[in-house]
Amino acid sequence: MTSNPSGASEPSGRRARKLELRDYRLLSKFRYLIRCFLEFSEASATRIGLTARQHQALLAIKGTREDATPTIGYLAERLRIQHHSAVELVDRLTEAGLVERERDPDDRRRIKLLLTPAAEQRLAELSASHMLELQRLGPTLMALLDEAVTLRPPQRPEK
Repeated sequence: MTSNPSGASEPSGRRARKLELRDYRLLSKFRYLIRCFLEFSEASATRIGLTARQHQALLAIKGTREDATPTIGYLAERLRIQHHSAVELVDRLTEAGLVERERDPDDRRRIKLLLTPAAEQRLAELSASHMLELQRLGPTLMALLDEAVTLRPPQRPEK
């Protein structure tokens, strides 16, 4: 494997090819479906009184990896935002009665984030509808991904 400029690995030994019209169409369809899902998600969150970012935060806290602790730093990483922005978001979620801060008994310096019962209820409602939407979009997304991974990688444009 070799590393490309974005830091991602790409298989070595594969022959590169030039981008074709079907590549652009595939990428366009993929981005369109992602945008459709995000639009659905934002509208769903708004209907129950949350911003899209608040919904993402609740989901990130609830879905914390097994090997991680839901902290502000973890939340910042998962939402791809600055630490101070995550602090402000957690402050707003705390004021709304959706998140509580708790000192970690194993590391008194660390503050864990916990969902309140109200947050759990809203998140369960949103997640159920999101799973249905994924089931609806899933076959098309899977077909696009399958097509993308079976194509030989295109050549990178010359600089």
